[in-house]
Amino acid sequence: MPPYKIPKRVKFRKEMRRARDRKATKANYVAFGDYGLQALEGCWLKSNHIEAGRIATMHSLKREGKLFIRVFPDKPISKKPLEIRMGKGKADVDYWAARVRAGVILYELAGVSEEKAREAFRRVSMKMPVRCRFVTRRVEV
Repeated sequence: MPPYKIPKRVKFRKEMRRARDRKATKANYVAFGDYGLQALEGCWLKSNHIEAGRIATMHSLKREGKLFIRVFPDKPISKKPLEIRMGKGKADVDYWAARVRAGVILYELAGVSEEKAREAFRRVSMKMPVRCRFVTRRVEV
């Protein structure tokens, strides 16, 4: 696994599984770009889902514009191998995931037209394990 998809250092190697059923109160608005992709459900977003979305965006836009990734996979998810008996302690870390609540902005785009951003995020939403929607920056008056 490439080093940019996992944390450099963690305090504890393994974490407990927690509930994720509440709506987001932070990171739920477009802050850096002009357009965003918002998750409508909660999930643990795997690091390879995040990377697949990044690749799909860059491929769709032909490296035009600036992409901001607003989530980072910092939760270790452990999994026991198949056909292993119960017991013998907690399993090793299988993958890293980002904790995503309903309403969190996953990606943001700047420097492209709305049509291009809409098409790019339509491709990205197909790669995501949750339902997503296209959002724009709110103008404060």
